[in-house]
Amino acid sequence: MPRTCHNRRMTTLKSKLKEDLTTAMKARDELTSSTLRLTLTAITKEEVSGRTARELSDDEVQKVIAREAKKRREAAEAFTQGGRQEQAEREKLEGELLDAYLPKQLTDEELTDIVTAAVEEAKAAGAEGPRAMGAVMKIVNPKVAGLAEGGRVAATVKKLLAG
Repeated sequence: MPRTCHNRRMTTLKSKLKEDLTTAMKARDELTSSTLRLTLTAITKEEVSGRTARELSDDEVQKVIAREAKKRREAAEAFTQGGRQEQAEREKLEGELLDAYLPKQLTDEELTDIVTAAVEEAKAAGAEGPRAMGAVMKIVNPKVAGLAEGGRVAATVKKLLAG
């Protein structure tokens, strides 16, 4: 029987996060419980933003998790550059913890294969050189949604268009 929240069915991914939070709290796992608590807060914030409160789909919950994981990676990088290794390590661990809730990311080779095919497709449609970036991104984005970060995709497209 699915759990309900305010007489509505919870998304399975959101309920998994809540269950894992409860488990982490019972185990006194501070890192996991604080990371999941912040992520659930971000999901709730997303649900109540806009004109009416609504339940997010699993895809929308994944986007929130991906955004939160990206924030952690960027913060880890900033802390490392600032010489604050302890905070950088914690942010990195939080990011890895959130990555476990996301679909497995594409390897560099898989991403390159997809982008190479898209570059060929764009060339066949008449788009070439650096100006073809938009055309290639339009082809690639739906294929890699949720499987590769936008910055990684754009860098790969630029590299292949330049080469």
